[in-house]
Amino acid sequence: IRRMSDEDGHELKAAPPSTPVEIIGLNDVPQAGDHFRAYDNERDARAIADRRKRKAVELGRRKSSAMTLEDLSKEIAAGEIKEIPVIIKADVQGSAEAVKSALEKIEVEGVKVNVIHSTAGAINEGDIMLADASKAMIIGFNVRPDAAIRRKAEEVGVTIRLHDIIYKVTEEMEHAMKGMLDPVYSEVVIGQAEVRQIYKISKVGTVGGCMVTDGKLTAGCGVRLIREGIVIYNGKLSSLKRFKDDAKEVNQGYECGLMIENYNDIKVGDTIEAYVEQEVKQD
Repeated sequence: IRRMSDEDGHELKAAPPSTPVEIIGLNDVPQAGDHFRAYDNERDARAIADRRKRKAVELGRRKSSAMTLEDLSKEIAAGEIKEIPVIIKADVQGSAEAVKSALEKIEVEGVKVNVIHSTAGAINEGDIMLADASKAMIIGFNVRPDAAIRRKAEEVGVTIRLHDIIYKVTEEMEHAMKGMLDPVYSEVVIGQAEVRQIYKISKVGTVGGCMVTDGKLTAGCGVRLIREGIVIYNGKLSSLKRFKDDAKEVNQGYECGLMIENYNDIKVGDTIEAYVEQEVKQD
């Protein structure tokens, strides 16, 4: 722990029982219900923490077994799957706990959801490695993986399902558990862009000067504004330009200017994720 302070920001050297504190310097986000233990020296604390972390990783690797949600639903219908291991990543810890609780309450005879990891934060490479080792799927709630993480997941065959409404998470999972998964529409991410500059134009709004870093952006497509891996806003493009001209699409490696409909809080460093809805043929 590098720094400990009270609710007014005053630094504290010690905190007796029931004292609320803000702590800076932890390597990971604590889970709800975790216990804090104090040690006389950092070496002992670090050794115990490392040992427990290795044990937790090893337990995670022993979990089994899932593929894509569609494949799961087929195997469940055939009576071959009894447990669905899941990793949950959310924008805040409260959301992660709520999604975990909702999934664990789903009751389908002979099948259950096993949440092997649930925490706040962006989906990262460590989550992909854990999911690959434990044959789990990742459920992201109000978080989005960047292009590199998406490619890594595709390389190792890890399924990532992304949601922003809890009942949609449980509805999709329950249908899969009943062997009934039959989506009508599927969201397809077509590209990502990084905001490099912003221009505030009176009576018009905020224009983001962007570089398309993956795929492409198309006029009128759906977009999410992502800040440090967390979804800040979900809407659609109201304007897409190359230089001063309107553009139907802008591909990877090219710069563009864009505006998001009814939204102006764009900042340098934000990621713009572009997507379209595609109809999925039903069998």
